[in-house]
Amino acid sequence: MPGSARVVWAQLPRAVAGNLAAATVALRPVSTAQSGPAKPGRVYVARLVGLPIFDPQGDQVGKVRDLVVAIRSETSQPRVLGLVAEVFGRRRIFVPMTRVTHIDSGQVYTTGLLNMRRFEQRPTETLVIGQILDRTVTIEAGERGEDGISGTVYDVAMEQVRTRDWVLSRVAVQEPGKGLRRKSLGRRGQTHVAEWRDVVGLVGREPTQGATHLIAALNEMRAADAANVIHDLPPERRTAVVAALDVERLADVLEELPDEDQVEILEHLDSERAADVLEEMSADDAADLIADLAPETAAKLLELMEPDEAEDVRRLMSYAEETAGAMMTPDPVILGPDATIADALAQIRNEELPVSLAAMVYVCRQPLETPTGKLLGVAHFQRLLREPPSTLVAAALDQSMDPLHPQATIDEVAAHLATYNLVAAPVVDEDGHLLGAVTVDDLLDHMLPENWRDQTLSHHGGPREVRHG
Repeated sequence: MPGSARVVWAQLPRAVAGNLAAATVALRPVSTAQSGPAKPGRVYVARLVGLPIFDPQGDQVGKVRDLVVAIRSETSQPRVLGLVAEVFGRRRIFVPMTRVTHIDSGQVYTTGLLNMRRFEQRPTETLVIGQILDRTVTIEAGERGEDGISGTVYDVAMEQVRTRDWVLSRVAVQEPGKGLRRKSLGRRGQTHVAEWRDVVGLVGREPTQGATHLIAALNEMRAADAANVIHDLPPERRTAVVAALDVERLADVLEELPDEDQVEILEHLDSERAADVLEEMSADDAADLIADLAPETAAKLLELMEPDEAEDVRRLMSYAEETAGAMMTPDPVILGPDATIADALAQIRNEELPVSLAAMVYVCRQPLETPTGKLLGVAHFQRLLREPPSTLVAAALDQSMDPLHPQATIDEVAAHLATYNLVAAPVVDEDGHLLGAVTVDDLLDHMLPENWRDQTLSHHGGPREVRHG
């Protein structure tokens, strides 16, 4: 390619590319060179989310999570101040656009000089993904006198102007679907792309802002990443997002949020939905959360939960804090001695099973729900892989491992796992009945500081980069 120009791909939003007859222009090369007449690149912001950020040496330093802009009015194009990037430790930092050297369809490149101070949104700043998506807007009537078009924002385009600044230039709007027939066929409303200045409703507070398109973005993230996004949302926006998440997904996200966020969100749910969410959470996480609630609220939610689920939670809450009993998981993989290796492998192959719980199976006499009959031993997954599938799992038992007791302290649990190089260990009562299993992630959750999910890392570098606008 002649000169020093770099190529980026300007992409139309997914829905638009599928609806426009001229979809052949959905990908086109444009130049970001600092000289020459080439048109600046246009990038749709929703496609940036999740893209890796690389330094000049090609090492990944983070991922894009949002875009920070300064909105002055509905008629002037907002200036893009920078990116919100997620780096090591789930820390979110601000990356000024002056540090961004190149954007294409699969990655973002920076100068490599990043300030690691935690990002804090300022009153004059707006987050595109967190605050603009799903706003209800109207595209103004055209010169021919046609009616204005109402819909929700599902994407926003940014591009460079002659001053080399990036600005928000276009808005992708989706009309609501019409009629039962459309809904039954899963069709969406018609989509439009308009100039920023032609769209009304982008500025100001919108108390009834929806969450459809933000939810779609969150559902493509891991639960921990989605929790980070939700944690940083303004209160009204967070409420809308929480209300729109399905129960199972909300439970996954709650487990990754700081304790105070968990309590705040649960207390704002109606009691039936809150109980449903607690049922979907792992029992140890649900027990920790319920313990932080007001006693009357906790009692009410336990009554609304399914009896079996509530019983597991109550049992965990009966143990002293920071003990094996309080932090164990009551639902490890449990099999009878007549199960085969194939049965065991089928159980730990479940993709929803945490890695630490899939590391071993626990072989017990009936009953096979905790508290079980006598624990006969454990079978490590590596041993299972070495045995013929038709072999009884009892032939692969490790009977040399001493189990933990529920009163074991957190230090004793840590020493036990470290001594035997384990990621999980059984917890039994005085009669040898299996009560649950302590996993290394349970241990870390309790050993780290209480606010570790929301704790900032030590600052690197000098003062925070100044954001003009």
